[in-house]
Amino acid sequence: MELYEKSQTVDPEVRAYIYSLVSAVGGSSTIDDGRYVLGDDALACLKDLNRWLRLYDEKTNRLDVKRCLAETNFVKTDLLEILAQWPETATEDRLKSKVALACLELLVPLTWPIELEDDRTTINHHRHLPYLQLAQVGYKRAVLQHDTAQMLRAAVRIALPSMALPRSERSAREEGIIKLLLYFIRNIAMISQPQHLPSQGDETEVSRSSTIDAFYDQDVLSLVLAVSSSMGDEFVQQDVVILDILFHLVKGVDVEKLFMDKDQVASADTRELKDLMQKEKAMLAGYAKHAPTRHNRFGTMIWVKRDNDRVSTVTGQGVITGDQTALYKMDASKKWNKPKHRGTKAEESNEANDFSNSVSLTGSARHKLRSFGTDFLDSSFNPLFTHIRKALEREADRVQAIHSRQYFYLVSWFLQADSVRRSSRKPSSIDAEDNSFVYIAGVLNQETFILLNRTLQRSFDEKNWQDLNAGMRCFTRILLTVQEMSMSASEDDQEIAENIQNRIFYEETTHDRIVQILRSYKDQGFGYLDACTELAHVFLRNLERYSKQNVDLQVRTKRRARRKNVAKLAKATSLTPGEEADANNDGAEEEAEDEVQAFRAARERKFDFARFSARFTTQACVDTFVALTRYYNDLSTEQLKRAHRFFYRLAFRLDSSILLFRVDILHLFHGMIKGLRPLEQESSAYKEWEELVKQVFRRCIKKLQERKELAVEMLFSKIPATVFFLENGYDREVAKRTPRAPAELEMKSGLGHEEQIGVAVSVLINQGKLDALKWVKDVLSSAVEERQSWHDAEAAKRSLERSATPDGAEDEIADQQDDLKAPSIAVKPKDEDGRIALYRDKHLRLLLKVLDLQRLGLDDDPEASWIVPSSLSVADLKTNLDLIKKYEYDPPTFEEGKPPKSFIRSAAAARRTKRAFESDSEDGTSGLDEAGFEPGGPTARPSDAAPKAKRRRLTRRDEGDEIDDAERERRAEARRRKEAEKNDKIKSALRVSALDDESDEEADAAFFALEEERRKKMRGAIRNTLLAEQNLSAGVKHKKTSAAKKIGKGKKITMNLHVGRESDDDDIASAAADDDDEEHSSREASARPSSPMRLSSDDGMDRDTPLSSRPSVDAEGRAKATLTETAGNKAAAGLASDDEGDDVRVPRPARRPLRAGFVIDSDSE
Repeated sequence: MELYEKSQTVDPEVRAYIYSLVSAVGGSSTIDDGRYVLGDDALACLKDLNRWLRLYDEKTNRLDVKRCLAETNFVKTDLLEILAQWPETATEDRLKSKVALACLELLVPLTWPIELEDDRTTINHHRHLPYLQLAQVGYKRAVLQHDTAQMLRAAVRIALPSMALPRSERSAREEGIIKLLLYFIRNIAMISQPQHLPSQGDETEVSRSSTIDAFYDQDVLSLVLAVSSSMGDEFVQQDVVILDILFHLVKGVDVEKLFMDKDQVASADTRELKDLMQKEKAMLAGYAKHAPTRHNRFGTMIWVKRDNDRVSTVTGQGVITGDQTALYKMDASKKWNKPKHRGTKAEESNEANDFSNSVSLTGSARHKLRSFGTDFLDSSFNPLFTHIRKALEREADRVQAIHSRQYFYLVSWFLQADSVRRSSRKPSSIDAEDNSFVYIAGVLNQETFILLNRTLQRSFDEKNWQDLNAGMRCFTRILLTVQEMSMSASEDDQEIAENIQNRIFYEETTHDRIVQILRSYKDQGFGYLDACTELAHVFLRNLERYSKQNVDLQVRTKRRARRKNVAKLAKATSLTPGEEADANNDGAEEEAEDEVQAFRAARERKFDFARFSARFTTQACVDTFVALTRYYNDLSTEQLKRAHRFFYRLAFRLDSSILLFRVDILHLFHGMIKGLRPLEQESSAYKEWEELVKQVFRRCIKKLQERKELAVEMLFSKIPATVFFLENGYDREVAKRTPRAPAELEMKSGLGHEEQIGVAVSVLINQGKLDALKWVKDVLSSAVEERQSWHDAEAAKRSLERSATPDGAEDEIADQQDDLKAPSIAVKPKDEDGRIALYRDKHLRLLLKVLDLQRLGLDDDPEASWIVPSSLSVADLKTNLDLIKKYEYDPPTFEEGKPPKSFIRSAAAARRTKRAFESDSEDGTSGLDEAGFEPGGPTARPSDAAPKAKRRRLTRRDEGDEIDDAERERRAEARRRKEAEKNDKIKSALRVSALDDESDEEADAAFFALEEERRKKMRGAIRNTLLAEQNLSAGVKHKKTSAAKKIGKGKKITMNLHVGRESDDDDIASAAADDDDEEHSSREASARPSSPMRLSSDDGMDRDTPLSSRPSVDAEGRAKATLTETAGNKAAAGLASDDEGDDVRVPRPARRPLRAGFVIDSDSE
């Protein structure tokens, strides 16, 4: 079937319905000189056709109705004729207005660009698509080049009444009419001649220049300006349609030529033609050197001898002129079947949305577009792009994926237009207000930068290269605009530029993204290649300039938070273990995607430009610029300088010229200067490239002389290790980082040896580490056999020695053999994985620790070994092995269904808890429970001296982490309550054990014999002390009298039971007699002469209280006297009893001299 024939696949009944409706709409009249006349039911027929389009084509995903309408030429012969007969004065004719609106409702779907979707495309689409694309080109030609009327102006007149109403008074129908008009304008701007289809007429009639001329002459551009300037006030939903119109009007237009006058354009065209002629001349000159003449037009075939006596055949007489020509022709004849790319394919280019191809405009179109661009920058740029940016941020329903690409491309285009407009003005005509950057301030704010960075990262991750291309162009243009602002004469502009640069360069993620984009180039096309190299070049130069101006530049870098901090964050959510597990299971898939970004800690560091620029010294970055340089004959002067600056920086400023020492790169450089198609010597970049190539080759030859290995490495790309070796002559020594030792675990208190083994075995089984458990059993089994063999060997050796030794020496030999200990047994891992597990598996190490195996070496030494110590007997090893086998198949069960892992704790955490408890004791809580002792047993009374201030390490805290006194007190109270509960649980375990029911008569007899000996020594010490006191009282009798008088005045002798100094330990030990012998010592003291002090024999005394504890307290709160009062003290006691009713705190008396535990009171003090 030919392209223009009627389709044979359309249902004949559908075709008949469509043809009959088209005929009923109207036609040429034979009475009115061939004028178009509407049918009687023209409005109803137009509405029926609209229903056919919606209910048949759209619902069934077919193009049959559009094909039938295109075959009947319905748009050109009917719809446009109806609009042409609608006079501008007939504003009150409602019938004609309705008919015109019905025509517009049909024009929009008929001119809507057809795009094939992979999931919905059928063979019906492929059948009709070429015909309909050519039909749409005809529709556009008919609309733009109509003979009698201006079709675009007529379409605008349809929507003007609706646009004239305020937004608050418009109905949904009027909003729909405005959308119809804007979409029709968008469709006309978007339609272009398909490159793969034949043209049906003059292509200039539907070119970009013709479109711009028609839009300007029929006031469509004025309409776009009016809607854009009122965006956000009178118009809200029309922003993306305006964006489409602008994109298809300005894409591919050279901004620099747009703002040139006629003379400048003529000069530029002349220069361009001259450059093309020079390139053609150079190409012909290179070809003329080896061009055939009339004398060598005969066919020639020669053999070229290669290595190993191989021969290659080359045809043509050109190979006779020289060896290089022969080799070049051999290379040209080679074919390489490049392997197909198996990764993600590059996005297919779409002619409608491709902005990389340049478009030439006529003089009139250039002038009109320049006038529109100037007016748009002055009145509509900020409101339109601010409104669209907000819609993109909130992802409104009307926003599509293509709109983000169009937004960033238009931002870059208009920023460049503003820059060219500013630079094209004469300095004398520049006004301060016109020279300001207020007209483009809507895209130079932080919100735009955030949206741009997010779009760049998302496009890079999703491999949307066209979107990334538009974002890179926008970012580059923003950097250049900010650079212009920094060089402005206005101080306000300079300050704003300083702020913007600080924001852009502050984030290190932006630096990383630039490097990643440059490294990731593969085959995304020349437009993408040009954009990524330009962005890297501009960003690097601006950052270098800014870092020199700001020496103390700080950048914010992000790093992953340590797992320890993540655990703290999870703990702060106050979830129970069960709830936390459920939450993790429910959101595992969502959290897996956000885990990398969720836990990242940010910090600032000083920026180092040398460190950043060194990141471009990779082979991937070099390959990207080499790919750009391969187009050196087609590149502009600016692009050639861009590549030259990169290679110069790489080779000389960063001293990484080794990356350029590759055969293909050196061949490219040689071809640019001395090849068959070199650079033009008249070019401004030729001298720079010639000097660069000369220095690169000079360094390459010098390095070849130093490093012979470079001759081989020139064939391959360079990795960092190779670069280091070629530069220094030796391999880089990489220090291996010692792996971090695992956390030390321990069992919680209260578990016996068997229970500890059961817990450790159960944990390994729950973790699925059966291989490790089997290895432990093998180790114990081999240890039992080895230890038993050693004992058997020692026993046999002993029997032999006894048989060969006299009777007198048998005892001595037996004693020596009893002192022998079994040698330690080394524990050997089964393989390398087992050796690593012995160091990293904390639960395996806990099991070995519970089995009393010992580890030799430091905790952080991965090479440390384990041994079975000599202290473990064969019986112990067998017991441990039996317990492991028992719990392997019959795991223990615990109270309340607790998991075995709950009985394990970190040793470091236990130490921290202990330190926290001691810190609480220093803050005011003594750590004693209500019974007066800590869980470990009774302790001495704390000193009354002021506690020594504990030195605390100063830590830097964030302001948000500070807590008030109430919160601090609440936390302290919670810690004290938790500690008290823990003490109550373990108190009985400390006081009562299974050993209390056991008895050992021999041990008891030895214990009581030792105690009896201690009592005898204590009685002698007390007797000597009392005799010394009696002698002292007899020698100073006159002093006793004065002492008795003082005692009668109220002074009484007391006994200090609390001693706090180490110098009195001997006296305290002599006074600490056993309670069982206390009654006997009292009788001996009463038989001697009376002394001012004697021990009490009161039966009511608490004999169970040790001398180091506090005195007992009676019901009235008074301390019971532990000394009986003599006759001289009774008067003082009576005086003291008179004041017992007063609750008065008596200050503690000063320390008095002690002797044998008693206070010595005399006038000698």
